[in-house]
Amino acid sequence: MKPFVFEVAGLDPLQAFSAIRTMPYSLLLDSADPAHPGSRYSYVMGFPIETIENKNGKTMVTNWDQRLTLPGDPFDIVRQRLAAWIDRADAVPGLPPFQGGAAGYFGYDLGRGLETLPETALDNPDVPDMALGLYDQVYAHDNKTGKGWIITHAKSEKDAKRKREFLLAQLTRETPDPIYSPALLDWRSSDTAQTYREKVGRVIEFIRAGDIFQANISQCFQAALPEGFDPFGHYVVLREVNPAPFASFMNLGNLCVSSASPERFLSVDPRGEVLTMPIKGTRPHVADPVQDRLFREDLLNSEKDRAENIMIVDLLRNDLSKVCQPDSISAHNLCQLETFASVHHLVSTVRGTLRKDKDALALLRACFPGGSITGAPKIRAMEIIEEMEPARRGPYCGAMACIGFDGQMDSNILIRTLVFEKGKVSFNAGGGIVADSNPEAEYQETLHKAEAIFRSFEVGLPQPSAQKAPKTTATAS
Repeated sequence: MKPFVFEVAGLDPLQAFSAIRTMPYSLLLDSADPAHPGSRYSYVMGFPIETIENKNGKTMVTNWDQRLTLPGDPFDIVRQRLAAWIDRADAVPGLPPFQGGAAGYFGYDLGRGLETLPETALDNPDVPDMALGLYDQVYAHDNKTGKGWIITHAKSEKDAKRKREFLLAQLTRETPDPIYSPALLDWRSSDTAQTYREKVGRVIEFIRAGDIFQANISQCFQAALPEGFDPFGHYVVLREVNPAPFASFMNLGNLCVSSASPERFLSVDPRGEVLTMPIKGTRPHVADPVQDRLFREDLLNSEKDRAENIMIVDLLRNDLSKVCQPDSISAHNLCQLETFASVHHLVSTVRGTLRKDKDALALLRACFPGGSITGAPKIRAMEIIEEMEPARRGPYCGAMACIGFDGQMDSNILIRTLVFEKGKVSFNAGGGIVADSNPEAEYQETLHKAEAIFRSFEVGLPQPSAQKAPKTTATAS
């Protein structure tokens, strides 16, 4: 059975989300970088029929009439809950690929349920390891054509129209504009420059001892927020300062996750074709064209950064081999330079085809967490991360994902990602350490990655965000 589709004219996804931004489990998947080829579709979701949260191995499922604590693998539970509501729904061709299903984040620490890891880093009990909504309706927007659709799953056309009217009314209702003023925050890091450099040195010692080839080590920045701070107001600024193809904003009620991620993790299309695009290698993107060209050339000619990238490509090929047809896995466009708002990156592409007995959730589980933000070999790298980073990562370095009722999936790596919780904001910035890493250069790389986020707190809201959502009309397609 296919979902019901209603075309909506003139509804900008950022404005539509702004109307429901205070609702728990409101979610914006935002292709915010118009210059990037991956920035095609944006999605607005709210009012899930069910929520699924996992914390320290326990999965809580909540819907309109029950709250359950379920044992077992969280990836299996998500698969079961999707089937419990809608066993299978074929996508409508020619529309944005996500047409309802499970969406939200799989946090880095969900990996503890997949591997046996030490427990030395400090845990935040109020931040779920996984937080998903099951959405039977979604507003999907094609950023290339400007067209938008409300896509809803219902038992009858009458019920579908009722759902359409409700969601359209919510997305176009009059609400106060986001409130945001520049905030000069007192940022505190988990590391000084010296302690971070020392950690890099220790990782190099592990590499020379033969423990690992690479590990990704981050520092965490945290600051107290002024009273009444609006995280979504800040997100509107962040997407202007640092537009990203896989940006997102999720409001869980007691916390918000805001991301300007440039990195696709895993996608699966209707034919079971898998795509992953790991990022490794970073240089600043600056206004001075001469200096910017030197940065690009330095990155392209860096043997260290190419080696770092290719190690992660090999790790991902190994991960994909667990669930993909053996002869289908191939690497393409190794170490291609891509330019983003504040940095240049080296990006590679790995493709494969799912085996007939595997699905998108099996793929996500097999590759989780992403190798580009752990290191290689993955388990030993994660053990070293646990030893060196004082606090658990939470959503950072996990994935924001949408898994459709039809089996399609898209996901990012949650880097350049902020967590707003209890009057504070925090985010991590890190980099991959290899044998010939320079400790000072690695420290500076974390600052280059953090710079756009710091700057986003120091500028005001752009003018277009203050406009009210335009009037809309809805017609059945």
